[in-house]
Amino acid sequence: MSNERVVCRKCRFYYITWDSRQPHGCKAMGFKSRRPPSLVVRKNTGHECLRYTPKDEADGNPP
Repeated sequence: MSNERVVCRKCRFYYITWDSRQPHGCKAMGFKSRRPPSLVVRKNTGHECLRYTPKDEADGNPP
């Protein structure tokens, strides 16, 4: 992966939750948080998210 920052909204595993206290979710890692999951991963590991997978156009959301 390149040195670019991961943008969760462009990842196929990202979702918006119904929980107003933890509105960001990651299906690949199985957690919800107040901040976008990529920021949580970077803060805790020092690395960009390794599960990032760009959305496909077939998903209805262009990358």
